[in-house]
Amino acid sequence: MTTAPSDPPPPPASRSARLRVDGVRLGYADRVIVDALTLDIPDGEFTVVVGPNACGKSTLLRALARLLVPQAGAVLLDGEALHRQPAKAVARQLGLLPQSPTAPDAITVADLVGRGRYPHQSLLRQWSAADERAVRAAMEATGVASLASAPVDELSGGQRQRAWIAMALAQETPVLLLDEPTTYLDIAHQVEVLDLCARLRREGRTVVAVLHDLNLACRYGTHLIAMSGGRLVAQGKPTDVVTAELVEEVYGLACRVVPDPETGTPLVVPRAPVL
Repeated sequence: MTTAPSDPPPPPASRSARLRVDGVRLGYADRVIVDALTLDIPDGEFTVVVGPNACGKSTLLRALARLLVPQAGAVLLDGEALHRQPAKAVARQLGLLPQSPTAPDAITVADLVGRGRYPHQSLLRQWSAADERAVRAAMEATGVASLASAPVDELSGGQRQRAWIAMALAQETPVLLLDEPTTYLDIAHQVEVLDLCARLRREGRTVVAVLHDLNLACRYGTHLIAMSGGRLVAQGKPTDVVTAELVEEVYGLACRVVPDPETGTPLVVPRAPVL
């Protein structure tokens, strides 16, 4: 669905999405970051949230992950306010990779991934064969099975991110939330992590990520949410959303938008300065 940059975004097209944002106001103390925001997170898609720094992207993701309670409105999971649901019940539905996660000293990859099984534990249900299978499957899916005994702090950036994603996968949740998963990674490791996210989406998961790189967002995302100043500017397929006009409005960048020669998705090329 396309929205002209100067127009208000349309209302959600569907009420059937499992994860919805309904008229939320988000902020910290007296500071409002996002206000009157309504949108659906489409099931089975790779949704990427884009926009300039401090526009509310990570604040929105924190609300989706139940880390931030809305000051008004609600984030809904299966029609029920997320913050009213038990934490462990939510953790069995939503897996989260936070921004710049920190692992305990000397923890191994296997132990880190095993922490993803916490939502499935209780006083009456301790570690089981099912937990072992889930951890092994998550490490194999992310390509870190051979690193199971390696300390996390000795891994490369890409390996470390894959280990954290494996921990989220071990939760066996249908929805995966990632806050800037490519931050501090070189281009090869960025592609490695996003290839993994795209594969997880093809295998049936709903993936939501905050990304800074608009070209990577267009290449990997199947649904984009563009934000500016705490408001929704546009949402839909990358080819419908990303135009030169939108990029200039949202980022203040004069550019051309051309087809990516590899994928045909939008490729943002900044205008050359006049010398």
